[in-house]
Amino acid sequence: MTVTWEEAGWERLAAGVGRCRLPGWDCTVGLVVGEGSALMIDAGSSLAEGARLRTAARALAGRPVTHLALTHPHFDHVFGAAEFADAEVFGVVGVERVLADEREALRRDAVENGLHARVADEAVAALVYPRHLVSGDWPLSLGDDREVLLANAGPGHTAHDLAVLVPGSPPVVFCGDLVEESGEPQAGPDAVPSHWPAALDRLLDLGGEDAVYVPGHGAVVDAGFVRAQRDALATRFGVSR
Repeated sequence: MTVTWEEAGWERLAAGVGRCRLPGWDCTVGLVVGEGSALMIDAGSSLAEGARLRTAARALAGRPVTHLALTHPHFDHVFGAAEFADAEVFGVVGVERVLADEREALRRDAVENGLHARVADEAVAALVYPRHLVSGDWPLSLGDDREVLLANAGPGHTAHDLAVLVPGSPPVVFCGDLVEESGEPQAGPDAVPSHWPAALDRLLDLGGEDAVYVPGHGAVVDAGFVRAQRDALATRFGVSR
């Protein structure tokens, strides 16, 4: 039985497209519903959160999640991914190596940011790796009625930033943490500041002036916000334009 976006506590962005702001780190996950498929964008910060998202997505889509796109390899976006065991998982090429080789660093970051150590241990032990690695643009069919574009938009926030364009009226661009609205964009040791402004230019090229842009954290924004954040990042990191 399907429910409405509002009944599920999600924000509807366009026909068959919505997002949810998760508690704790104000992380955004997205859902795109096609004729016979459902794409989840990011998976939450724990196995329990992933399980709740799986249940909500099935109620919204009327079917299980068939595809999962991971926007980047930070714990608050990937630790719930194992709960989507039957989905086809996508990520930027190279993200699989981070998830395989840097598990202890991911666990440490999660615990330092407030995730309970036991919860982090469970998630790290169950980490899943994308089978489908995006090196450029990847058109993904979700049925006869809908095709989305997975785009290797970075590097920027990390070395492995994936964006998702959902064409329509309006177009919707899921930006991952390349864009943040609820605080200043976070640049950790895995950020690539010299390329970050160009990554935001790529997002603007994808969506155009009329798109809805969905940050990894915070409220949805418009092209003007993305452009202003691009300019602020260029100034912050001394990147000439």
